[in-house]
Amino acid sequence: MPIISIFFGIVIRMYHDDHPPPHFHASYQGFEAFVRIDSGEILEGSLPKKAAKLVRQWALDHQADLLANWQRGEDLLPMEMIPGADLDD
Repeated sequence: MPIISIFFGIVIRMYHDDHPPPHFHASYQGFEAFVRIDSGEILEGSLPKKAAKLVRQWALDHQADLLANWQRGEDLLPMEMIPGADLDD
C-alpha cells in the first residue's frame, strides 16, 4: 500500500482500487484508522485524540489532492506524495 504522506509520526497510506467510500489509512504508534476523504471522519479503527485531530484537519486541507490520488488508485496509476501537516502554513 503506497505511502502518500508522513507527518508528526503519522503515516498516511492509500490502496490501489480500494472499496468505497473514498478513504485513506492513517497509522500512528500502533493505532490504525480508515478516514473518509470528504469529511475527515474515522470510519473504522482509532487514533489518539491529538493524532485524530491532526489527521482530520490535514484531510480537509488536502481534500482535492486526496481525491486525485483516489482516482489514480482507481485507474491503477502511481499516487503522488502530499505534503504533511508539518509543512502546511
